[in-house]
Amino acid sequence: MEPIPAPPIDLISLAPVLVLTVFGMMALVTDLFIGKNKSILVFISLIGLLMAAISSFAKFNLPVFSFNGAYIVDHLSVFFTLIFCISSALAILISVDFNKREGITVGEYYSLILFCTAGMVLLASSTDMIMIFLGIEIISISLYILAGIQRKNKNSNEAALKYFLLGAFATGFLLYGMTLIYGSTGSTKLALIAKVISDGEIISEQLLLMGVVLLIIGFGFKVAAVPFHMWAPDVYQGAPTPVTAFMAVGPKAASLAAFYRIMSETMPEISYSWEILLCVISVLSMFIGNLGAIMQTNIKRLLAFSSVAHVGYLMIAIIAKNSLSSSSLMFYMLTYAFMVFGAFGIVILLGRKGEENLELENYSGLAYKHPIIAITMTIFLLSLGGLPPLAGFVAKFYIFSAALKEGFLFLVIIAVLNSAISFYYYLKVIVFMYMKEPIKEFHITLTPMTIIVIAIAAFGTIQLGIYPDPIITLAENN
Repeated sequence: MEPIPAPPIDLISLAPVLVLTVFGMMALVTDLFIGKNKSILVFISLIGLLMAAISSFAKFNLPVFSFNGAYIVDHLSVFFTLIFCISSALAILISVDFNKREGITVGEYYSLILFCTAGMVLLASSTDMIMIFLGIEIISISLYILAGIQRKNKNSNEAALKYFLLGAFATGFLLYGMTLIYGSTGSTKLALIAKVISDGEIISEQLLLMGVVLLIIGFGFKVAAVPFHMWAPDVYQGAPTPVTAFMAVGPKAASLAAFYRIMSETMPEISYSWEILLCVISVLSMFIGNLGAIMQTNIKRLLAFSSVAHVGYLMIAIIAKNSLSSSSLMFYMLTYAFMVFGAFGIVILLGRKGEENLELENYSGLAYKHPIIAITMTIFLLSLGGLPPLAGFVAKFYIFSAALKEGFLFLVIIAVLNSAISFYYYLKVIVFMYMKEPIKEFHITLTPMTIIVIAIAAFGTIQLGIYPDPIITLAENN
């Protein structure tokens, strides 16, 4: 028996992952020779993210398959790589002043963000279930540590422990689902799985369907979809605020990209088996996310339940599985990144050491004392709700168009209804800012890096709402 030749190594395809890994290690080594001032690590991390974003365009004539069909560079992976680099850069910038204030002086903080970003790129570009699993684990392990990076903070420790235990449990479902899909199709490569399904050569349809269900459970946890969302409010509340913002955008985008590849591109032939299940998960995520947010008095828990509802909207793009699906998914995640980092940037500004001021009543009278901050927060909240002419409206309209094209009118009606419900709790925050008397003095330090992130986020939220055409065109070229 002749040995199987090793697949050709294509390092150019892996360029963003390699760049991020090298700069992550460089940050770790540099940390050994510097004191408590971590400014050089911020600079190294941002340069690494910039070079990773540039290197994502190293391949031409897309799509390009490498590593024997296990890895792909296509327009979807390139666009998502840009989203990952933008969100990670915003996370690092928003962390600078927060970390100084809270005494987070561990250099591995920045390395972990870079390693997590490398995992996200790997996950979004993988076309083999083994590679997908590797990407998920790289992301998960980095996030477990980041959630508990404030070692002397009990809330941070609790968040990390809950996330780790539930994450390990969900990983079991994911891996078991992949095993069953491999057993029923004879391959871990998505292209070969798709071919086996379309040719009707499935070894056992029952095993395949069971594997698909377990896969949905695993990914449902990773993106915090109902009923696998219960970790999200606790972890979002306990983790350091910049980590919460990072967790809400990058890893979620990567998991949705991989989920889209598996469900919409690999298994459209058996959509009868998973379409209804995803519809139920989408509807439950919207309703429970929005109704859960209404009951919250803590801003981070409110935004956590809000993110659960947004996953419900994003699921619609996967269910629609047409030419608009991938582009609407990409555009939504880009706009969501700006809205989330902007909102959490305001949350960081209003806090101070040992007193983060996370209760809604702490926002009372903000508009009287700091009108520009209140207006900016209002923009982010109204955009999250989907009010025109802000970016959130365009993003939702784009996804709803994809669903209507496939005849999912009932899903769109439910989503529009839920968007209306969401305004209740977004407006509740605005009411506190504009219509309540201040309960205490605001001690706001306008730290430069946080202000830069809020300004970038505000510009992106407004610009993508008023003039989204260039980004939509870029997304539709995918």
